[in-house]
Amino acid sequence: MTHVPHPDTQPIAIHCAVITVSDTRSPETDRSGQLIQQLLQEAGHSIADYRLVKDEPMQIQSHLRQWVQRPDLEAILLNGGTGIAPRDTTYDAIEQLLDKTLPGFGELFRWLSYSEIGSRAMASRAIAGVFQGKLIFSLPGSSNAVRLGLEKLILPELIHLVRQLNPNRH
Repeated sequence: MTHVPHPDTQPIAIHCAVITVSDTRSPETDRSGQLIQQLLQEAGHSIADYRLVKDEPMQIQSHLRQWVQRPDLEAILLNGGTGIAPRDTTYDAIEQLLDKTLPGFGELFRWLSYSEIGSRAMASRAIAGVFQGKLIFSLPGSSNAVRLGLEKLILPELIHLVRQLNPNRH
């Protein structure tokens, strides 16, 4: 059980979008994208959109710029492209756009990952922040990383963070 220092008195459904960044996956083989949607929905949140995007910074940024304009979206969750390989550009694309970063997200994610995969966790460039009033979370593409990030970090704080950005959200 995760300790919640400020329990949310009334749960609300957060309207989310999911992007899987991959040069090789299809909607049928995108286990991590499917897992994100499943875990969000099981927690009572809704999926307003889902896309599979090539690991091209301009494409990633284009989707984010379009989606932050949508009033029905409150959080965008990405997976994939967070390593250091030449084609891993998600972090670079997102980091340039964020108005505010949540450094603790990446720090905690790597700390939690370390207990599961050891020193290889240092290669993860998981990042989170705010872009034009919307929460952005970017996780590695592995299903284990997605489950860890959602269950230990995102789901316990998603409602609280949305309410921080939108105090009138009930």
